[in-house]
Amino acid sequence: MELQDKKVLVVGSGKSGIGASRLLGKKGALPVLFDSNEKLDKKELMEKTGDIPGLTLWVGTLPEEVKRDISLVVISPGVPADAPFLDEYRDRNIPVWGEIELAYAFAKGKIAAITGTNGKTTTTALTGQILSAYYSSVYVVGNIGNPYTDIALDTGKESMTAAEISSFQLETIHSFRPDVSAVLNITPDHLNRHHTMECYVKTKERIAENQTGEDVCVLNYEDPYTRDFGKRCPAKVLYFSSGRELKEGIYLSGEEIYLAEYSPGDERNVRRLMNIHDMRLVGMCNVENVMAAIAICHALKVPMDIILETIRVFAPVEHRIEFVDTKGGVDYYNDSKGTNPDAAIQGIRAMTKPTVLLGGGYDKGSRYDEWIEAFEGKVKALVLTGQTQEAIAKCARAHGISNIILEDTFEEAFQACVEQAKEGDAVLLSPACASWGMFPNYEVRGKVFKELVRKMS
Repeated sequence: MELQDKKVLVVGSGKSGIGASRLLGKKGALPVLFDSNEKLDKKELMEKTGDIPGLTLWVGTLPEEVKRDISLVVISPGVPADAPFLDEYRDRNIPVWGEIELAYAFAKGKIAAITGTNGKTTTTALTGQILSAYYSSVYVVGNIGNPYTDIALDTGKESMTAAEISSFQLETIHSFRPDVSAVLNITPDHLNRHHTMECYVKTKERIAENQTGEDVCVLNYEDPYTRDFGKRCPAKVLYFSSGRELKEGIYLSGEEIYLAEYSPGDERNVRRLMNIHDMRLVGMCNVENVMAAIAICHALKVPMDIILETIRVFAPVEHRIEFVDTKGGVDYYNDSKGTNPDAAIQGIRAMTKPTVLLGGGYDKGSRYDEWIEAFEGKVKALVLTGQTQEAIAKCARAHGISNIILEDTFEEAFQACVEQAKEGDAVLLSPACASWGMFPNYEVRGKVFKELVRKMS
């Protein structure tokens, strides 16, 4: 699309919106940055945007005369694609894009796009580190915290980009076509946004909708949704499995990871890659993340010895089953990124000691039965706070959990965990809920938890 001197409406003034506006300004467009939150300080927001050519900023209400001149709308991930105000633009055949689609229109080189309910951040970070060990021009972007639009114009034909892509971002793609895509898993999440599980699954599958047989899609064979998607995926499918030997793909057998693939002469070759204890990541969820990263980077022609050496030294991602410290003989783990029950299941499964579990937060309409069933005698005390505490407590009692403590604030909940934990135990922050309402995001929640641990005597 030719954008020179065209007015482009950018909805949302966070990182994504500012990144999109900056790219548009560099390409000669006239970005109109709009945020409906009338409480925002317009002067402070202008300082955040910096010197973006042609930018105008509107807060609260967008004038009708501005709406009439818009040629393209770019929405931030936090803006639902079915928001009613977007209908007036679609009715006028004005395209509605997301930040990912905008960046892709100008980016060069190859891209590995990674989605899934859980494990995206770890897999994307690991993929980026592996690619950086072999290629000279590598970018790690997307939902991991670095807007794709910020680096799109810096990429060249030899560049490699690893992108964490959320379901919110997949709602607004059109031509986006990664060279390698990956769907790690699909479990119920964000149903307050996607409304039904069917819609959520279809949105995740969109990551591969523009791929062809020349591209690769990495899928989890042990997830029923992704296994089923493999039957109709337009790309060449490369499976990974933690539960069985695959005729072709990456799989776990005992404590060893193997690669099975066919030679041009149709001969099946099996190669042992590594023992799972040779890496610093812990938990079966991370074994699956590692297998996915191996598959992605193998598809992008990274030599296997470089892949494996990078995995051996890769440190856990912050806020994902992250060891914080040992205080008074108690190990403290920060799993603030466990923002839904399935992610939190992986957190508790990684624990090897009696655990005091700190949970609760914003209500996304989740069910907690499977999470609580995964406690399997490991959880000696369940400390809850936030909007969901009563619902989780009710569910826990129905499953026979009796040592449940409810606290009004996060700090009080942390102190209750300290009081419940004894030498030889672990305290795990793995909320199974989003942080909204108490914290702006899971990163802030995790940092507060770590600071509380560090302040202990």
